[in-house]
Amino acid sequence: QVQLVESGGGLVQPGGSLRLSCTASGRTLSYYTIGWFRQAPGKEREAISCISNSDGSKYYVDSVKGRYTISRDNAKNRVYLQMNSLKPEDTVVYYCAAGRQFNTQEDEYQYWGQGTQVTVSS
Repeated sequence: QVQLVESGGGLVQPGGSLRLSCTASGRTLSYYTIGWFRQAPGKEREAISCISNSDGSKYYVDSVKGRYTISRDNAKNRVYLQMNSLKPEDTVVYYCAAGRQFNTQEDEYQYWGQGTQVTVSS
């Protein structure tokens, strides 16, 4: 069992930056691929970035490429999502999730955090 807790969300102005953290307890994150997902009201949950536990492969959805950076610190049992050049359309709830396979499918992730709200507004 893995428990995941997201932190770092909040209110930021357009063009600003935030760094989300996903902290694990119960088992080391090094066993898992970690994905960051987001879900806007009335829409399906979307994978925006993933990082493999085996070879460090990374995935970014097109809308965040060049703006977001995913990284992991296995010693701290933590995965980060650095978000730069934030836009109002980035305003959603962000979730981190742990799974055994590197992929973008929500159903392939077994453990989920509770989510953290990011609001981009002036």
